[in-house]
Amino acid sequence: MPEHRVVPGATRIYLRVAEDRLGVLIGRNGEVLKDMEARLGVRITVNSVDGSVVIEPASAYTPATNLLKCQELVKAIDYCFSYERASRLYDDDAVLVVVDLKDFAGSSENHLQRIKGRIIGEGGRTRLVLEEVTGTYISVCRDYVAIIGEYGRAELARQAVEMLAQGRQHSTVYKFLDRAVRELKRKEIVDLWKRP
Repeated sequence: MPEHRVVPGATRIYLRVAEDRLGVLIGRNGEVLKDMEARLGVRITVNSVDGSVVIEPASAYTPATNLLKCQELVKAIDYCFSYERASRLYDDDAVLVVVDLKDFAGSSENHLQRIKGRIIGEGGRTRLVLEEVTGTYISVCRDYVAIIGEYGRAELARQAVEMLAQGRQHSTVYKFLDRAVRELKRKEIVDLWKRP
């Protein structure tokens, strides 16, 4: 099936990035932007005054999927991932999943801070355990938790984060993850054997 092409100037994606994340998006001497543009065949314009970002194809041969991939990379950086971690989204099997903690905290700022504390854990321990067990990257940023990883593993991490946000005990969440990851690994092995 032919790859969908885009017409330069006709297709644009508009985003807004938090002011404190613009430096990470641009990179030292524009390195990050240049790398993204070169790898994806896109042109990225950043307005450092209002944080607006425009992504457009650099040529008629830029696949539409590259614009969407660039959009996910910019979003990941906005959700407080480093460019190195966000770069995992260049892999075709990686996704960005975002959980809005306000859905669990309501309008209470104190409750929101408690939820974030439960997900991060003492000294960042809980977040690190979730990352190691699921094989994902997790960022707790502003009122959100963002997850980067292979779809099935990112979905497990999302479920674990939501369980913690609902007030489930850490031990309950760890047991859930232990069972779920074992099942996922078993499924991955079976799928490997089924491949021709």
